[in-house]
Amino acid sequence: MPLGIWPIRMLFGIERCFPVQMGKTRGEYMLKIGERQTLKADHLKKFGAYLTDGSETVLLPAKEVPEHFGKGQEIDVFLYLDSSDRPIATTRMPKLTLHEVGLLKVKEVGKTGAWLDWGLEKDLLLPYHEQTRKVKAKEEVLCAPYLDKSGRLCATMNVYPYLSSESPYQVDDTVSGRIYETSGNYGVFLAVDDKYSALIPKMEDAGSFRIGDIVEARVTKVREDGKLNVSVRKKAYLQMDEDAETVLRVIDEYDGVLPFDDKVSPEVIKREMGLSKNAFKRAVGHLMKEGKVEIRDRRIFRVG
Repeated sequence: MPLGIWPIRMLFGIERCFPVQMGKTRGEYMLKIGERQTLKADHLKKFGAYLTDGSETVLLPAKEVPEHFGKGQEIDVFLYLDSSDRPIATTRMPKLTLHEVGLLKVKEVGKTGAWLDWGLEKDLLLPYHEQTRKVKAKEEVLCAPYLDKSGRLCATMNVYPYLSSESPYQVDDTVSGRIYETSGNYGVFLAVDDKYSALIPKMEDAGSFRIGDIVEARVTKVREDGKLNVSVRKKAYLQMDEDAETVLRVIDEYDGVLPFDDKVSPEVIKREMGLSKNAFKRAVGHLMKEGKVEIRDRRIFRVG
């Protein structure tokens, strides 16, 4: 059948294309690649059973046809493309279905990308252009299956569009999340419980994060769309003492005289302290009140 293209706008302006049959929306068809579904036996051959939704048929290979399975009987199957890119049914269920986010292990890395073990005979390709970092064999990566513009199932590490915004968490809850993307403009994106969409906003980004890291964070906001804003820092009044200790430690590394004051750029503070500018200023102010530092000539001196 002729195929049309249904473009969906993704984060950062990336477009992903889903094949659909011309003249109908994707949802009108029962036979969907990458999904679990219940089909009926239409007719059987020596090489397998042809299953149908009432209008289209797909082959279930003989080795997977249950004993005494006959015409009209129902069976739960998963549809994907075989090594020749032909639709085929299997009674084996993959670890992830279409648009479902989860961890898959890298079996090997090849010329076109990495091959992931998702529980079926044919491994799932993670193309290089869908990798947010270089991956290696035997590691687990957070990803989601999607259909490329040719209608083939592949995996992507750009999981933002597929994460749920219906988390059970509220403000001040502690959550665990896996970092899947970092952005100089927005902050650090993470998947809470490998499932829910969350962001460490740029202003809260007070550490060095790498894709794949698992972090403990505090929910600071549940946005109107259900997505979470989180912080790896404690509430300001609880965090201040730790930040003050960080500042003193760095001053000591500079032999007691920090070569800049609290008016220096946020970039320098982040590089030297791992703190935001506001956190740095609060810590310095706290230390000055305690008589442990003083500012002179645009430098900070440790005293006492």
